[in-house]
Amino acid sequence: MVSGIVTAILLVLFIGGWIWVWSPRRKAEFDDAAALPLNEEDEEYKA
Repeated sequence: MVSGIVTAILLVLFIGGWIWVWSPRRKAEFDDAAALPLNEEDEEYKA
């Protein structure tokens, strides 16, 4: 019984997270984060 409840809660959390990630409002933030490795502004970390 308890394992079924935990599974249902985890499934709801997973679906909620998936919806949050794929929300159109988050696209700009994730695009910025994806471009971070390509930025050449931080020269101090290059060896």
